[in-house]
Amino acid sequence: MSERKKITLTTLGKMKQAGEKIAVLTAYDSTFTVVEEMAGVDAIIVGDSLGMVIQGKESTVPVSLSDMIYHTANVARVRQHAFIVADMPFMSYASSAEALGNAARLMQEGGAHMVKIEGGSFRLEVVCEMVGNGIPVCAHLGLTPQSVHTLGGYRVQGRDEVSAHTILDDAEALQDAGAGMLVLECVPSVLGSEISHALKIPVIGIGAGPDCDGQVLVLHDMLGITPGKRPVFSCDFMQGQDSIQGAIEAYVRDVKSGAYPAPEHCYN
Repeated sequence: MSERKKITLTTLGKMKQAGEKIAVLTAYDSTFTVVEEMAGVDAIIVGDSLGMVIQGKESTVPVSLSDMIYHTANVARVRQHAFIVADMPFMSYASSAEALGNAARLMQEGGAHMVKIEGGSFRLEVVCEMVGNGIPVCAHLGLTPQSVHTLGGYRVQGRDEVSAHTILDDAEALQDAGAGMLVLECVPSVLGSEISHALKIPVIGIGAGPDCDGQVLVLHDMLGITPGKRPVFSCDFMQGQDSIQGAIEAYVRDVKSGAYPAPEHCYN
């Protein structure tokens, strides 16, 4: 594991340029971080999805900054090569001043390499301020889970022409503001493809089709252990495997080869 070079944002950019798919998973603790790195994951998102899969809450909204720092530090403590992105929790980046202070804590205390925020063009000032102060930013468009109550549930976004154009315009504006990566969630495959080809920065899809530069899944979804109904884009990689590491290796292989996501994991 230590022989592999440390992955940086520059590495991920070069992977996009070379057409090499980027394999991303969530992690929230040290043990799974070690297993994911052994399995060849390129980047780890410490997601506020921990609110649901770790804490048993109904959404990501109640997750606190302290929660995110704690779990990010667990991941960073044992990280050898994977690039670490930490979610900024609900209302922790409502203003530039709040965003700067809270992102700094995620990097200094948590060990994150990049922070992720949700939202479109209304976040441009916050993105500019953070990037200008040396904080790498990953944007998040499409279905934005922190806005689940505003969106009226976990719904596919960008299905009509107007909303699709808005998401594309927001993606380009966020890139221009300095965002170094984009997570695109729950949009039709054709829109995922259009945005991925339009942007110079890596686009990581989750339910956004096969043409994104990489894919991310919530760890518990790809292991098939999330209780209740799982999203259309999820896939149980434990099937046919005799170990968790084997399942993650299968996920990495399928992302790299383009076998995942298959048509049944995509939205039209």
